[in-house]
Amino acid sequence: MFIGNNIKRARELKGLTQDELAKRMGYKSRSTIARIENGDNDVSQSKLKKFADILDVSIDFLLDDGNKKLQIPHARGIRIPILGRVVAGIPLEAITDIEGYEEITPKMASLGEYFALRIKGHSMEPQILDNDVVICKCQSDVESGDIAIILVNGDEATCKQIKKSPEGVTLIGFNPLVYPPHFYSNKEIETLPVNVIGKVVELRRSL
Repeated sequence: MFIGNNIKRARELKGLTQDELAKRMGYKSRSTIARIENGDNDVSQSKLKKFADILDVSIDFLLDDGNKKLQIPHARGIRIPILGRVVAGIPLEAITDIEGYEEITPKMASLGEYFALRIKGHSMEPQILDNDVVICKCQSDVESGDIAIILVNGDEATCKQIKKSPEGVTLIGFNPLVYPPHFYSNKEIETLPVNVIGKVVELRRSL
């Protein structure tokens, strides 16, 4: 029971809901977290370590039965919104289609502005799957070979690998049966337009 209580204390201090913690842990629903916090579910050693990593506490803290009276540290993560979609003409900070939150480290946050995006579709399989979440750094240009979030012709943003050439750019999906490589000339980049809004720096997947 004390393990569940300690997980609940750490979760609440970190500002995570049971749903959010369940997703981070790879559980299918919040009910598993609820059972663990109520002492009705055993926690394996590997899961205990994952709880500790996500909640920014030590395993000793989670195992404390009250005798050691270990103090919980202050939460260190920086929360960023998971956006369901990004469309042209709406600043990222004004988007209301928020599906939840992910956390990045303060060190990462100090390097720029970030957002998370829920992937829709199968064009980037098998590396990036439908419903995966990608962590993106806001920037208007990337290196050739990077995976980026791109707005084309004012439509909803897409996640693709970019290959640059003197004549233009090619957007590449890792699943060519769904999304064959698409080339945009330098003129089309300006007239459509084709705009990079972020670089994918991390992939997060619920197991």
